Amino acid sequence: MSSSSLTLYATSAAFGLPDSSPFVIKTEVQLQMAGLAYDRASAIPPHAPNGKLPFINDHDEVVSDSTFIRAHVERKYAVDLDAGLDARQRAQAWAIERLLEDHLYFAMVWFRWIDPENFAKGPAHFADGAPEADREQLRKDLQARKAVELRAQGLGRHAPAQIAALGERSIDALAQLLGDQPYFMGESPHGVDATAFGVLACVITPFFDTPLRRAAEARPNLVAYVARMMQRYYPAHA
Repeated sequence: MSSSSLTLYATSAAFGLPDSSPFVIKTEVQLQMAGLAYDRASAIPPHAPNGKLPFINDHDEVVSDSTFIRAHVERKYAVDLDAGLDARQRAQAWAIERLLEDHLYFAMVWFRWIDPENFAKGPAHFADGAPEADREQLRKDLQARKAVELRAQGLGRHAPAQIAALGERSIDALAQLLGDQPYFMGESPHGVDATAFGVLACVITPFFDTPLRRAAEARPNLVAYVARMMQRYYPAHA
């Protein structure tokens, strides 16, 4: 067991980001917001309880999925990452999270995984550790599975220009909601900011050339927001 007895199982730094997964970034930032000591261990999705990362082991209690990890942390350690928000603001924060995780995230994933150039530059390298003879087929299988997921979710049924247009609409909504505030709910960060930072950092990373990145870069408040969160929670990376 780790020295802190709480271990975050994550992917790894990649694509110019402190972690390749926005959900890992979300959970890691929320652990910092909660003031908890933790250790970090590398894992791959097939070895995770639900086949996805992150998950935590907290004194031998395993919790999977970033949303349930947050609920566990808040309950067990008596912290409220939405402290100071009223019921309406908490509802708004939840709606923003759903826009991020159930819409913009999938548009980001399409341009990372299905766009041929971005896939070859990025996710294709997840197969680099496999035996050389197996790598090409493994890469095809990884991309095909992601395409099936995206089609089932719905965004993957559209043409690239349509996916970009839908993603940009979400990006514009986020820029409007943030406005000139430093954080989404005002002057201090709350739980939703961990989610927003994770997804927006993945959209804005210079590693991938996508229409979503260009749309976000055209909204200076979002660029400044990502930089602000990076400096606050990943100062070494920033």
